Amino acid sequence: MRGMKVHALADLGELRRELRARAEAAAAQAAAERERAQREERQRRLFELTVGPVRPLNDQRRVHHRPPAVPPRPVQRQRDEQAVMQEALSDEFDVETLLHTDEHLSFRRPGLGDDVMRKLREGHWSIQRQIDLHGLRTDQAREALGQFIRDCHQMGLRCVRVVHGKGLGSPGRTPVLKGRVQRWLVQKNEVMAFVQARPAEGGAGALVVLLRPVGR
Repeated sequence: MRGMKVHALADLGELRRELRARAEAAAAQAAAERERAQREERQRRLFELTVGPVRPLNDQRRVHHRPPAVPPRPVQRQRDEQAVMQEALSDEFDVETLLHTDEHLSFRRPGLGDDVMRKLREGHWSIQRQIDLHGLRTDQAREALGQFIRDCHQMGLRCVRVVHGKGLGSPGRTPVLKGRVQRWLVQKNEVMAFVQARPAEGGAGALVVLLRPVGR
């Protein structure tokens, strides 16, 4: 019986200590809140003494500018154009019957005179721009060439050079890209003719291409 009383007194003492600790914590928190409020009040009074009386700005004359609208990107149109360009340039196109096997391989649209081809072959046309397809995979070269021809034609350029290489670094030293470039160029409506470049302009590793005038 006496042991139970001692245990109850111990529990009561523990409860008192816990209540006292809680009361002290609450008092400390209240003191901190009062200190913070007094500090803010002192800062407010100091600001008023330094600046003087203030009043809110009248925002009725404020102009709110809307951010400029971002123009939409024609992503789908670009994808469609790329798809059309890739489909138009086929690797299976039979180009052999369209090429002229004179002293150098060449191509010209029907109705184009011999004098135009002669001047193109002799370098009378000034080369206005060129593209180098070295190191590109077949699909990359096809897309780059199609875009190049289209851009040059839209800019009104007439004579460009396409460097495809001689194929010396290809397996079997066979100029695979050269034959593909010829097929692709024949399929481009912007191309009127092309001839093998002169030795000083790339020789067997390049073609000089004559483009159709804009609007024709």
